[in-house]
Amino acid sequence: MSNTKSTSDSQTARNSPRGTKTRTEKKVADRPSPMEVLRNARTQLAELTGRSAESVSSFEPTKDGWSLEVEVLELARVPDTMSLMASYQVDLDPQGRLTGYRRVRRYERGRADSHRPGGR
Repeated sequence: MSNTKSTSDSQTARNSPRGTKTRTEKKVADRPSPMEVLRNARTQLAELTGRSAESVSSFEPTKDGWSLEVEVLELARVPDTMSLMASYQVDLDPQGRLTGYRRVRRYERGRADSHRPGGR
């Protein structure tokens, strides 16, 4: 009888009408794809800050949803390499809804990070 659970699960799958999904399939289907999360995060951040996201420099799942670092143009200057950019830490719930954000860094577009490998 140790095989009862898998047997009942397979019977449920076989007996369920076509087009209906099991609970596990519904949970997966309710979860947005990573690309949907990225698009939604950029849109929501733009609505809140009034600035459009230029790129996403990091993206990872967390125990509470998703965490992203988004690069935003804060102040356009001429030449473009002198424009002020900002990195925002953006947190989203598992469905991709923005739960919080904060600016973590501000820099000129043309400048490289001052951090060097090896701490030199």
